[in-house]
Amino acid sequence: MPVEWLTPQKAPATTGAFSSADGEPRAQLRLWPHRSLPRRGFAAFILAFFCLILIPVLPLLGSPVLWGLLPFTMGAVWALWAALQRSYRDGELLEELTLWPDRIALVRHDPRRPDRTWEANPHWVSLTLHEKPVENYLTLRGAGREVELGAFLSPDERQELHDRLRDLLRG
Repeated sequence: MPVEWLTPQKAPATTGAFSSADGEPRAQLRLWPHRSLPRRGFAAFILAFFCLILIPVLPLLGSPVLWGLLPFTMGAVWALWAALQRSYRDGELLEELTLWPDRIALVRHDPRRPDRTWEANPHWVSLTLHEKPVENYLTLRGAGREVELGAFLSPDERQELHDRLRDLLRG
């Protein structure tokens, strides 16, 4: 699951070691889209595609028809490369949710937009799991706005996230 929980470590109250200050968050959460093709496999995939697309062109070696088809085959390789690069840039999306005792903040880092932020008092925040527009659509409502959370997650991941956030917001 593309979710990372960062919770501060606290020592037992009797020692006082590593005790957190009042300004330290109770919980932090980072969400990002799932990457089905890691960067390591990118070059191998492009090479395999290139080799496979050249198979129908090989019998045309030495023929003037080759020069007519070659731009289209290389254009297909370039189009695949460009689409995958665009997918990687879109996958740089990151949502960071931070929960303090008196404040909750959500920051969404988009690759082609400025960062968007939302803050509210966690006591007045309502966490809702909608069935429409998609299954288990997760929203936070507070401070006069409703924001979505983890829209790129699967329905099961959003359900799990909802349960964990509900417990954190309660206490």
